[in-house]
Amino acid sequence: MKKWILPAVILVALALAGYVIGGPYLAIHGISRAIEERDTGRLQRHVDFPALRVNLKAQLSDYMVRKAGPDAQSNLFGAVLLGVASNVTGAGVDTMVTPIGVAALLQGDSLWKRAIGNTANGDTWGPPAPAKPLANTQGHYESLSRFTATTRLEDGREVVFVLSRQGLRWRLTNIQLPLQTS
Repeated sequence: MKKWILPAVILVALALAGYVIGGPYLAIHGISRAIEERDTGRLQRHVDFPALRVNLKAQLSDYMVRKAGPDAQSNLFGAVLLGVASNVTGAGVDTMVTPIGVAALLQGDSLWKRAIGNTANGDTWGPPAPAKPLANTQGHYESLSRFTATTRLEDGREVVFVLSRQGLRWRLTNIQLPLQTS
């Protein structure tokens, strides 16, 4: 009986390591399938919406401050306008980066695709062509608990999707937008 304990432990450890290593790819596949099928319930399992909202707010706030420049930051009127703009973008992120907000975006995308004739079978009344934002991504581990998947947009800019390990699960926690301050 003792002969089987060590191989069983090794087998379980290898299976667990394989699951943790393959976890980001499983999460990316799950996110892609959820978006293609417009299933926000499944999407919620693979996306950490609170962390994603915080990270997107920080990016947009930083972008606005950099875009405004030091002149706008140094006077009272500019500082007030930056504060108002930050609150407005924060509210927009809070509204859109939720399962319901994503569902609304996907519904709008669906209506738009039907209006322009971009359907799966070419029929105006057919289902819209599925959205594939994570198609052609290249991923790599940055650490044992951080994985990035980079997608190149049609205009050459890159969007980086950051997945973080939470226990044994991998979830999307940040999307690094291609914001330029020049």
